[in-house]
Parts: sequence; C-alpha cells; structure tokens
Amino acid sequence: MKGELGEAEQVLHQALRLSHQSDNRKAIVYTYSMMANVAFMRGQLDNAEKLYKASMSYLLAGDTKEDDNAILEMSLKLASIYAAQKQHKLALAGYEFCILTLEEKITKQKDLPEDVLPAEEKANTRLLLGMSLDSYARYLLNINQLPVAQKMYEKALQISNDVQGETHPQTVVLMNDLATVLDAQGHYDEAYSYVKRAAELAKETQHPEEHMVLNNLAAILMHKDFLQAKQVYKEALKQAQQKGDVASVQHIQEELAELAKRRKGSK
Repeated sequence: MKGELGEAEQVLHQALRLSHQSDNRKAIVYTYSMMANVAFMRGQLDNAEKLYKASMSYLLAGDTKEDDNAILEMSLKLASIYAAQKQHKLALAGYEFCILTLEEKITKQKDLPEDVLPAEEKANTRLLLGMSLDSYARYLLNINQLPVAQKMYEKALQISNDVQGETHPQTVVLMNDLATVLDAQGHYDEAYSYVKRAAELAKETQHPEEHMVLNNLAAILMHKDFLQAKQVYKEALKQAQQKGDVASVQHIQEELAELAKRRKGSK
C-alpha cells in the first residue's frame, strides 16, 4: 500500500506540472485535491493541509461558491486533520462550518423542482452532511463529549437510513457506532437494541465488518449475559481470523480473557 501511494504521488506531481504548463485550471484543482488525498492517506497531515488549501484557493478564485460541495468536502478533510493534530479550536470551527453550511443549503434546496436541481444532487448534499456529522461524532467521542456525539450519530444515522436505506453498509456502521456511544454512557438497553439490529443487518447483507459489529454486540452483552457474550465473541473471532484482520483477532482475544476474569470474579 505504501509503495502504491508513493507511486501515485510521483504520477500526480508530473500531472500537476503538465496542468500548470497548459494553464488548465480544472486539471490543477483536481490534481491538487488528489495529491492532498494521497498525503492524507500517508499520514502526511501538514502536507495534506497545504494541498487542500491550495485546491480550495483555486476553486474559490474561479466561480465556485463557498457552499459548493467540493469546498465543503475539503473543509471536512481539514477539520479531520485538525482533529488528528489535536488542534481543537480549528477542528471545532471546521466541523461547525461544514454542518451549519450544509444544513442551511439543504433547507434552501428543499423545495426546488427536479428541473432546477436533480434529486441526486440533493441526496449527495444530504449524504455529505451525514459524513460531516459522522466525522464530528467520532471526534467528540474521542474527546469524551458523549451526549453531543450521540446527537451527531443519531442525525447521521437518520440521513443514511433515509437516503441509502437500512441495509446500506454505512447505515449498519452508524447503527453500531451509535450503540458504542450509548454503551459508554451506561444506556445499555438502548445500546443493545441498536447493536442487535446492526448485527442482524450485517449478517443478512454479508457486511465486510460483521466481525466488528459482533465484537461490539459481545461487549454490550457482557453487562448482562456472560455466556451469550462468550458465544458472540467466539463467532467474531472466527470471522476476524477468516478475514485476516490481525488487530481485531488480538482485540477479541483480549476481550475473551477479560470476560473469563469477570466470570471468575462473579462466582
């Protein structure tokens, strides 16, 4: 993967040089944004930040508006960079800008007819809001702002459910994440309700992260049913091993060991 990203970076540098030589603004913007994505994936956050900002500057210098989805998507990436760098004020400002701007945009677009704004474009804007809420919720969970994280996950889940449907992979992931934040606040019954449904959907749709959902289900079951939790952990472990997910295998084995300790202590 690292080698492929390195090769991609070299190709994009050549593309950027050619784009500047031909003064092709669209190609320059596209290449900057692709280079930023590669830098982001490689963990080169400072470089990614500069490249996203360069791409946004080119867009805004043209006829692109501040509430254009391309600008907001890059703003969201910047917010997640600041979150990773623990620049909390910048992260918060970035997430709030994306969410408030998208909410305002959706309200304005709501009653526009299909011939003015296609339904697909409206849906894409709602999904971008869902992505922003999801990313913000993960950040809030990380800094232990649990009640607000819960609200963001609830909104993101509602959007994914409405636009993509209950069986969509992202809807299942959001259901599972909402269960996590509810569990962390001690709302065990509500958490169990969401994670149980997520596990059912993951199985039904052969979700690639079914083992992670099962792992979460087992962790929540530990509050009330050790035996059932153990069975679910074992199924999660089996799936993780089949998928070659080494990190999950190690984590589930640690959880099984913890479960055994708790059972011993409760006897």
